[in-house]
Amino acid sequence: MPAPGWRFRLGWWRLALAFGLCAVGAIDGAGAQQRATGPRVVVSGEGSVSVAPDVVQIRSGVTTQGKTVREATETNSKTMAALLTALTESGIPQKDVRTAQLSIQPVYASQDSGKEQKLVGYNVVNHVSAKIKHIEKLGDVLDRLIAAGATDVWNVEFLVSDPGKALDQAREAAIADARRKAEVYARAAGVTLGKVISIEEEPGSSAPGPMRALAQPAPSTRMPIAPGENTLRAVVTLGFEIAR
Repeated sequence: MPAPGWRFRLGWWRLALAFGLCAVGAIDGAGAQQRATGPRVVVSGEGSVSVAPDVVQIRSGVTTQGKTVREATETNSKTMAALLTALTESGIPQKDVRTAQLSIQPVYASQDSGKEQKLVGYNVVNHVSAKIKHIEKLGDVLDRLIAAGATDVWNVEFLVSDPGKALDQAREAAIADARRKAEVYARAAGVTLGKVISIEEEPGSSAPGPMRALAQPAPSTRMPIAPGENTLRAVVTLGFEIAR
């Protein structure tokens, strides 16, 4: 059995080794941090790709008024049933139609200042959102909705159903733009770019705002539609080391 003194010295040796490893790790970590915060060039680049939309989303519905909640609701429900039938007959599946707004609000008559408001009825608003996967059908759908009694048609929005590929192209263009700018700065400053040490992308992508329209009852004539193109953008920030 080893002497007690040997066990004591062995314990100190292990303790010294542990402290040594911690010190080496601390020095290495500090060096890595210093390298990460050394001289660098940080620039942002932007890329964009224009894509023809292949889906259109519309919001339509009915606003009705009655002396009682029941009267206003029954009138609204009857017209909304006709609207839903029109959407179905246009070839839009039920899974692509959902309720977007349903509200019942009291209506008061205008009174002179200081007088108690007089309740004269109720206002019922019922809107649905529908996704049309064939843009060429939009004009026909709008005609059917208005013929069925729609009083509101809002947020006619042209969308890209699968923007992933176009966004990837925009990202590649954004990185190329950032690298080009970094090379310009480095050349002007008389330094040489090193490797890329950071890549950050701004969240989200931008596209033209949706086309918003309010359709009033009109003769059943095919509405002209111009979907145009959606522009998808990506903004990327690159950080480059400066080569020594």
